[in-house]
Amino acid sequence: MAFSFFGLISKAQDAPKTADEILSSAIAQAKQQHKKVLIMFHASWCGWCKRMDASIEDKSCKKYFDDNFVIDHIDIMEHGKEVALENPGGQAMYEKYGGAEGIPFWLIFDENGNLLSTSNLAEGGHNVGCPAQENEVNTFVGLLKKYTSISDADAKAVHDRFIKNKG
Repeated sequence: MAFSFFGLISKAQDAPKTADEILSSAIAQAKQQHKKVLIMFHASWCGWCKRMDASIEDKSCKKYFDDNFVIDHIDIMEHGKEVALENPGGQAMYEKYGGAEGIPFWLIFDENGNLLSTSNLAEGGHNVGCPAQENEVNTFVGLLKKYTSISDADAKAVHDRFIKNKG
């Protein structure tokens, strides 16, 4: 009996957080640290999601993102055994905020939880996902300029790193 009880505790601890828990936690942290929130919807199989993360984590622009954003991820659209990685409520949140064209799809909130932008920034309101084309990267950098105090040097670093995703 004790063995199965501890097995249940282990399973409960391994369960992914809900999408609402992830967003609420990120907003609370952003409020304490006076930052914006960047939530990225992604999946383990998503190559463009990995490129977006690699760009944000690149040494050329990591400090800028760390200084200005609380960044977290919501896992959706998994397949097979990886479905267990999905955050409950993630798909509904993705759709609520206009996600319809695949991942990565991201949201930017202020420290009070007000939505500032989604990644539906391309012409016609389409998802730019991981910016890679010149117009996508310029739009993304413009968004960062609008909502953060990005220096010219950091804007160039972000631009130059994200444009590498093209090829």
